[in-house]
Amino acid sequence: MILSVSEPAVRAWIPLGRHLVDVNALIGKALRLEWPGMAECQSCHGVFSELHAQGFCRKCFFDSPMAGASIVRPELSTAHLGKADRDLEFERAYQLQPHTVYLADSGGIKVGVTRTRQQVTRWLDQGATCARVIAVTENRYEAGLIEVALKQHFSDKTDWRKMLAGLEFSADFDGAVARALEAIPTDLQRFALADGTDHRAHWSLAPGFTAKSVKLSQPGDVLEGVLAGQRGQYLAFTDGRVINVRSHEGLFLGLQG
Repeated sequence: MILSVSEPAVRAWIPLGRHLVDVNALIGKALRLEWPGMAECQSCHGVFSELHAQGFCRKCFFDSPMAGASIVRPELSTAHLGKADRDLEFERAYQLQPHTVYLADSGGIKVGVTRTRQQVTRWLDQGATCARVIAVTENRYEAGLIEVALKQHFSDKTDWRKMLAGLEFSADFDGAVARALEAIPTDLQRFALADGTDHRAHWSLAPGFTAKSVKLSQPGDVLEGVLAGQRGQYLAFTDGRVINVRSHEGLFLGLQG
């Protein structure tokens, strides 16, 4: 889903072919999602009956730089050394640019790393109600080192059940930021941002939602119900079922609403 900060709630769109479906306009209405059994690899763009993982076919998952180790673990970046993991040209373009280390409140306070030019998109994807930049580095490797240090104090994973339930920890957010800034290693303190601004988002999904995750994994699988709201990359239905749209990346989904 494509997300954008707005009032009274974050706006979301699902790309379907050349069209964008306005998710907010579907809230309170019947929605049907169906997977007929075809998918497109996000790297080679080949069409397959199934994908291996993360929107990639098996070959691209193991060979493409789009699925390289540093995508998930920034501290494994090597482009700053002139050393390739899978494709040095791609990795230089991806890794050798400003990166942001942030704290976000998304059902619990977590630490994360993202490219600075897409930082807002990143914490919206995670369903955060509040986020603050705590460091801006020159490359992905440096940001990864800071994240590794902060993972001793904060999770780097989103608890999707707590996030969808609307649990918030903003009351202790300033204290968490202070602890995070202190925990940045001395040799990386030059990247710390002590006066970061809070970025806030409001979601269409009401607090107190109890979620049961479902996935369209077999050809012909269907999910239908009344859309209750949306948060992060999740669509939530009034019967408690939720679907992570991002985890279905590459699948040719049919949508009726």
